[in-house]
Amino acid sequence: MLYMRCPYCNNDNNKVVDKRETDNGIVTRRRRECLSCNKRFTTYERIELVNLFILKKDGKRELFDPIKLEKGILRSCMKRPVSHGQVQNIVKEIELMLRNRSKTEIPSKNIGTMVLTRLKKIDKVAYIRFASVYRDFTDIEEFETELKKIMD
Repeated sequence: MLYMRCPYCNNDNNKVVDKRETDNGIVTRRRRECLSCNKRFTTYERIELVNLFILKKDGKRELFDPIKLEKGILRSCMKRPVSHGQVQNIVKEIELMLRNRSKTEIPSKNIGTMVLTRLKKIDKVAYIRFASVYRDFTDIEEFETELKKIMD
């Protein structure tokens, strides 16, 4: 069994007096008491997640940022009947799928496709907005082509 060292006397003989889950169960907070000097201290335990990297179109690698993904989706859903909760669920679902993969480097086009698949089911206008940025539409014909796809 692994013991935490007391920050006051450096002894590793202590007991847990209280344990609580924080941050939606992601972090465990433990209140401990040193059996040598009787002082109390708190430790936090959290899962260390593997970093995910996004391979951008220009070849750059960027750390996966769920907040950045959420902002992009929210922009496409602006003034649409899509709740913030729905957007958060999309982000959580995508992040979970990415973390369950064996690879830690994911092409940005894969993430864009995942977002489009989910937006298509929720709101077609948000889907087109996101597609126009993600696929870098340059003219009206590209919009028409995409519109025909979702109307069929």
